[in-house]
Amino acid sequence: MHEDKGFYSIIEYAVDGPETQAALVDAFADIQDRWVRFFPGYVSARFHASVDGTRVVNVVSWANEADYRHFEETSDTAGRLAAIQGALDGLPGKVESRVSANPRYRVVRETGPGPRADD
Repeated sequence: MHEDKGFYSIIEYAVDGPETQAALVDAFADIQDRWVRFFPGYVSARFHASVDGTRVVNVVSWANEADYRHFEETSDTAGRLAAIQGALDGLPGKVESRVSANPRYRVVRETGPGPRADD
């Protein structure tokens, strides 16, 4: 595994179809732009949309856990949460959060391309 000191927040939503899925991605990309991306250590937010139109997984990448913790401690959490709720309320369809109580992850193992392993 390559040296990866990144830290991730992984957030999942179930949605009622492709229209709501697309609207959720647009709304949450805007939230990242307005509330998160300028914090030191923020790397990116990648939005994964299921091909059947029923789920969105948002993987928010940070340079390291300390940068993420700094964001948690110093950001306007109440304002961001209100913006998230407003975005959810404005969607054209039904959304269900599938967020765990602690959606924070470190990479512990990785496999990559290469020759087939010998048996």
